Amino acid sequence: MAKEIERKFLVAGDGWRPAATSRHAIVQFYLAAADDRSIRIRIRDGKEAWLTLKFGAGTGERDEFEYRVPLSDAREIQAFAIGRIIEKTRHLVKHDGHIFEVDEFHGALEGFVLAELETPEAASVARLPEWIGEEVTGDPAYTNASLALAGLPDEERPDTSSG
Repeated sequence: MAKEIERKFLVAGDGWRPAATSRHAIVQFYLAAADDRSIRIRIRDGKEAWLTLKFGAGTGERDEFEYRVPLSDAREIQAFAIGRIIEKTRHLVKHDGHIFEVDEFHGALEGFVLAELETPEAASVARLPEWIGEEVTGDPAYTNASLALAGLPDEERPDTSSG
């Protein structure tokens, strides 16, 4: 078992793009999700798949178990997904000795960008990059499971009203 300690942030602008060192196409879907646990499958770059079980809620720290699964099994299991399928491009962005994972969402969540900083222990970042916006760590509306089940929080939805 690994401890996952993460901080999540909204992203303000494209200032992160020049510092991105790599990117991966991710398709992920949930098989079960509750306030304190989730079970998901993630397919990375269409080449490998992982089953992930997460336990814990709202604190930014959770227990995480990951297991590689055959890609063909993952694609079959996708038929049992709950909610929407999450499609995103994950960019790895180095800053001040840390690696931020910047996720650009596609499909139903097109245009939404979220940054995560995962650390093996509760480490603070002395200086956040200028492209980091509001911290949303601990806000359940910004978990990937919530995005799959409920979509974007209302304040993140594009304004489509005319007037």
